[in-house]
Amino acid sequence: MDTTTTSTTFNDIFKSSFLDKTESFSIIDSLIGLLLAFAIGLFIYVIYKKTFSGVMYSHNFNISLIIMTMATALIIMGISTNIVISLGMVGALSIVRFRTPIKDPMDLVFLFWAAASGILCGAGLIPLVIIGAILIGIVMLVFANRITVENPFLLIVKYSDASIEKTLEEMISSKVKKHSVKSKSIMADNNLEVTYEIRLKDNNAEFINQVKDMTSVHSAIMLSYDGNFTA
Repeated sequence: MDTTTTSTTFNDIFKSSFLDKTESFSIIDSLIGLLLAFAIGLFIYVIYKKTFSGVMYSHNFNISLIIMTMATALIIMGISTNIVISLGMVGALSIVRFRTPIKDPMDLVFLFWAAASGILCGAGLIPLVIIGAILIGIVMLVFANRITVENPFLLIVKYSDASIEKTLEEMISSKVKKHSVKSKSIMADNNLEVTYEIRLKDNNAEFINQVKDMTSVHSAIMLSYDGNFTA
């Protein structure tokens, strides 16, 4: 009768799956991926700074693009080696809620670009992420600096005498390229308010002073409109 003898060695007692994962971990590949992610994130940082056309430039937001690229690459490198880790990471990230509002659509584009670049760096697709970054950077520079878009303005005039409407219309028509009435309302105190969408001639807004000086006009306000109202 055969007997099987099982012996437990010292190494078996202290054998750890965590150490096994550490042995299969490549420090060189990870450093290359993170350094590449940093370089691409820095490239995105420079492109964002050169193409920013708003009023309030956020340095912290621009720095976050570099961190997002590196963090995304780190996550992809972690989940690409183990299906259990990938499922756990999906569950952990699903509870994260980002409350910072993104007002400019271009900021959302840069966030997506940083995340996509991080994914490619973590997956080891180095040629693809470099070619993509160069082409997207060229497109951003060309469209941001060479192509200008003329944004319309909103002219809001408050007045008390309806008889000046024709004169007001003629004055605006002679001073701007194009205009159209967007809204007209009557206030509780019988004052009137009319909103025009206008396009200026050579960015000349001096005519608004003439509008304000008209009889029975209480106020004249002009707002730049590019998707958001900016006083």
